[in-house]
Amino acid sequence: MIKLIIILLFIMPIKSYAETTLRMASWLPPKHPWVLDIMIPWIENVKIATNGRVNIQLLSSPIGPPPAHFNFAVNGIADITYGVHNYTAGRFSSTQIAELPFLSDSSEILSVAWQRIYEQELLHLEEHKGTHLLGVFTHGPGQLWFNRKYEDLEDIKGLKVRIGGGIAQSSAKALSLVPLQAPVTKAYELLSGGVADGIQLPGESISFFKLDRIIKQGFIFDGGLYNVSMFLVINKKKWNKLSQEDKVAINSVSGEFLAKMAGKAWDKADAKGIETSIKNGILLKFLSENDKVKVKKLLNPIIKNTLEKISKQKKINAQNIYSKLLAEIKLIKNE
Repeated sequence: MIKLIIILLFIMPIKSYAETTLRMASWLPPKHPWVLDIMIPWIENVKIATNGRVNIQLLSSPIGPPPAHFNFAVNGIADITYGVHNYTAGRFSSTQIAELPFLSDSSEILSVAWQRIYEQELLHLEEHKGTHLLGVFTHGPGQLWFNRKYEDLEDIKGLKVRIGGGIAQSSAKALSLVPLQAPVTKAYELLSGGVADGIQLPGESISFFKLDRIIKQGFIFDGGLYNVSMFLVINKKKWNKLSQEDKVAINSVSGEFLAKMAGKAWDKADAKGIETSIKNGILLKFLSENDKVKVKKLLNPIIKNTLEKISKQKKINAQNIYSKLLAEIKLIKNE
């Protein structure tokens, strides 16, 4: 009996040490593709990769607004958080490289390319200080949607459009629109209340947030009018407490592995959203050749100015990194 107690005393602490539960904050509805098709599969992948030693608990309700989530991870209010870089004003700037217009029609291609380039060229900037960066990725190409039908880009000048922030704001201003910055969770409220005339979003969000009840038309830009860089992070102290074995295991299903999975999910959600929008009577208006030339002329200065600003702020060659991102996108597309 004494021998058995001694054995149990040795076994129990080891078991307690080996099993870790981490809390993940979530600000989106449980059935949103970001949660259902990216975060939940990633949580399961972590469990499998660590042989059940690390379990992640997805919190059932938001603990704060979307812009606060990065700092929730920094301050340990939650162990793991996901979010949009440009929601945290002033903290990130290099991530605007992946938000520039005309990059890609595929989230999968852009997400994988962005993860590779960020890891190679920008990780050393420590923009995610206070956390361990598990991965970056993007949603699909952002497009322009309105609650009325318009013939061309001249007709939309002066209209108020909800944006998420970042490059989307600069793109809106370049098209002579009035940008209203707000999280996507406020989109329906802004449009239904007449505060906004339109919105910038990828195809997925139109049907998911039930905006197809209000939206009448979408202007489709090749490669996107803008994009959005996203993150998944874990509190640095929590990360450091994990065993080396578990860190390796978690990294194996994060980074590029996560970017590819996330990109595929966004592309699938975009295709479904566009299909639903068309079925519900939303007109998709592709730009005329004349408007394509006009848009590039309007937005090329934004690309140039953004890269110059990043270079100055971060003391890096942002133009060179942008060129590498374009080359990586082309490489992946041709694989």
